[in-house]
Amino acid sequence: MFIDQVTIHVTAGNGGDGCVSFRREKYVPKGGPDGGNGGRGGHVIIRGNRNLRTLVDHRYRRFYKAQNGVPGKPALKDGKSGKDIVIDVPCGTVVRDEETGEILADVTEHDQEVIVARGGKGGRGNAQFATSTNQAPRKAEEGRPGEARKLLLELKLLADVGLVGFPNAGKSTLISVLSNARPKIADYPFTTLVPNLGIVQYAEYKSMVIADIPGLIEGAHAGKGLGHQFLRHIERTSVIAILIDCMEKNYQAVYNALLEEMEKFKPDLLRKPRFVTMTKMDVATDEIRKNIESLKRELHPVEVIEISSLTALNLEVFKDLCWKLMNASS
Repeated sequence: MFIDQVTIHVTAGNGGDGCVSFRREKYVPKGGPDGGNGGRGGHVIIRGNRNLRTLVDHRYRRFYKAQNGVPGKPALKDGKSGKDIVIDVPCGTVVRDEETGEILADVTEHDQEVIVARGGKGGRGNAQFATSTNQAPRKAEEGRPGEARKLLLELKLLADVGLVGFPNAGKSTLISVLSNARPKIADYPFTTLVPNLGIVQYAEYKSMVIADIPGLIEGAHAGKGLGHQFLRHIERTSVIAILIDCMEKNYQAVYNALLEEMEKFKPDLLRKPRFVTMTKMDVATDEIRKNIESLKRELHPVEVIEISSLTALNLEVFKDLCWKLMNASS
């Protein structure tokens, strides 16, 4: 199961109350105030974990609360701070305050930690209120409440190359051939309902991560066909590979439609390096090849290559081009 968006409720711990106490010892009948301070409430911390791939754990556990601080004690003993609670999320998770929309954290690295709700401050004990005119104060502060928030966790895949195209353009087949990813593949639209990541070995000690984004449809920028959920995963990629089935009737129209969906969702996507990949060339006719040559002239300087995942035609060329554009954009 791939879960890429979920809402959780987090509450930091309350601060411990300050203590009202007076020193009472033999031969010291009127000792001064010795009430300790309360401990800080525990924080709520979001932490990146590279071993996680989805947010599914948070679908079943929606409420998180850190420990309260311990009240102060006599003999000037401060209470212990409450224990922090750490919430692990996959790298690539954006954390927002659901009410305001403010981005609180963009977790991109393993073990990256961000405090999203701060524990309440502990109250001061009566020893803190002693003055020259009030040497026996009988008051102490209550601990402050911890922050409470409703958070929206949104996972955006971290990949070098994003495969973009209409349903059944051959994205899943390509990523299965290039990498160890095993997406569901069938000869009908919308086989892929969740993004897939594949690690592609390029050369010795060199590799890249390719994301198979589920097929877009016209209107995806407005949320049609789960468009928003799919398009957000393209945002973090360095390179966009636009896949077009060579059996399509009008290549230019397909290309323009895909660009339009990306631009309407987020104009910055069109600033990313991109190239066009004509797929399923094992069934191409002479007329198809002629139309592709025409497309190359129309789209210049955007590169257009032809591949077949079935026969491995030009797959090395595909990887070379991905690597070249990746390094050009970094």
